[in-house]
Amino acid sequence: MFVTRNTLKAIKEYFFSSLKNKYEKMELESLYLITAEEILNLNRTEIRLDKGVKLLESELLKFNSVIKGLKKDIPIQQLFGKAPFYEREFVIDENVLIPRQETEELIQLIVEKNKIDSPRILDIGTGSGAIAISLNLEINNSKVYALDVSEKALDIAKKNKELLNGKVEFLKLDILKESSSKFTEKLDLIVSNPPYVLNSEKELMLSNVLDYEPHLALFVEDANPLIFYKKIVDFALINLVEEGILYFEINEKYGEEVAGLMQNNFNKIEIIKDLNGKDRFVFGTLSS
Repeated sequence: MFVTRNTLKAIKEYFFSSLKNKYEKMELESLYLITAEEILNLNRTEIRLDKGVKLLESELLKFNSVIKGLKKDIPIQQLFGKAPFYEREFVIDENVLIPRQETEELIQLIVEKNKIDSPRILDIGTGSGAIAISLNLEINNSKVYALDVSEKALDIAKKNKELLNGKVEFLKLDILKESSSKFTEKLDLIVSNPPYVLNSEKELMLSNVLDYEPHLALFVEDANPLIFYKKIVDFALINLVEEGILYFEINEKYGEEVAGLMQNNFNKIEIIKDLNGKDRFVFGTLSS
């Protein structure tokens, strides 16, 4: 079926009827509004009021293309090549994770707790650059570096830096192989949202995540779930200044274990829950 009537009412009916067996009603409403906003360049009030909006043939074709993509479980963010994060819009593709709400909470935590003037910050496993760029833009006079093992992810991060006027230096580095290396200068803050989903948890994940987001950035072996955290703690011991702070986003199952990795060399260690009440962040201050 191909929608041909060019009214907004008709396209909405077609959108819902085409996808009602794949998505819950509330999610479907959200997907429709995102799609209509993007294709028609209208705000949500204008879409809901629908004062005789008529669509061009090119706009009908775009709606049909989005519907086909959603039927295949392609995330709406990838269909449009961008995702909102911390009140900004980031370019994304299949080589980077789609930024999540929990990671926005991590940004808020760091911004609220930062008391350092002109901090030197490192983001390990930057992906789209969402954490690094957001911190640079939110914290005055911050000097921000970001690492990733993926050249393709770094290409996306650099695009976002240019689009958002961020000042971040992106570097290619495999933290698992070079965790003991000395960085170019001492750092005040290190932050990381490393891969933390267990391979055994794949079966619990939706196909729009499992099939369309990079496994390199998502998964770790069940036998060594803290591999990235261990390496990053070692790296932080060498490269943080005294009283420097290490921030992690974590798998909700491993809050105590991640905190345990830090207990010998860090103080003021805290495990923070996300808005859903799950252990999601761990941070601590390097002991002097």
